[in-house]
Amino acid sequence: MVNYKAKHNLNREYEMKLVWSPETASKAYIDTVKSCELFQESSVAELISAMAAGWNAKLIVETWLQGGILAASIGLAIASRHTGGRHVCIVPDELSRSEYEEAMGEAGMSPEIIVGEAEEVVEGLSGIDFLVVDSRQRDFARVLRLTNLSSRGAVLVCKNASSRDGSSFKWKNVVEDGSRRLVRSVFLPVGKGLDIAHVATSGGSSGNSGKVESRWIKHVDRQSGEEHVIRK
Repeated sequence: MVNYKAKHNLNREYEMKLVWSPETASKAYIDTVKSCELFQESSVAELISAMAAGWNAKLIVETWLQGGILAASIGLAIASRHTGGRHVCIVPDELSRSEYEEAMGEAGMSPEIIVGEAEEVVEGLSGIDFLVVDSRQRDFARVLRLTNLSSRGAVLVCKNASSRDGSSFKWKNVVEDGSRRLVRSVFLPVGKGLDIAHVATSGGSSGNSGKVESRWIKHVDRQSGEEHVIRK
């Protein structure tokens, strides 16, 4: 016989405690549209900027490799301005740091840059609630697995996810370890593919008794014209 009370208590223990703000999401989205008009994959930047801002992320972290597209980074920087949060970019070496810093400076952005192995940095940072990794990066799954998540839960994003075709990547295998649980995941055919997961962590407190209202955000890919409606 299933103990429904125990199951209900377990679900409450792992509920996401991030609260969605459509107003903040809209402001970040519009600002990113204005800032990324000339960039490739601007649709990716607009969407993840709205998500990071809408979830009021306080510690936004991304990984970046030399030669990478900067639109998403600009979108995350804009989101951090709207949430009053911290935007951290992890790069593997000084050459990447120099290129990233110069390009972001030209765009009027000045995020915090950390040089080092991504898996070591995310494990050392405390309270990450929004993380973006590149699926083409070696050991990106290990980065996701070692990320030190916020007690409120977190949103994890893999960009360039279409490059993983045929791989054995599964969100549950990466994020569930006894202290955190996969709430939902979705793949969106935006840019070169976005794979997004919402992860709940045990512990922490919630000002709304752990309840998160369902919200919807509509995103139109300006390159393909496709419309994506996402439940939050």
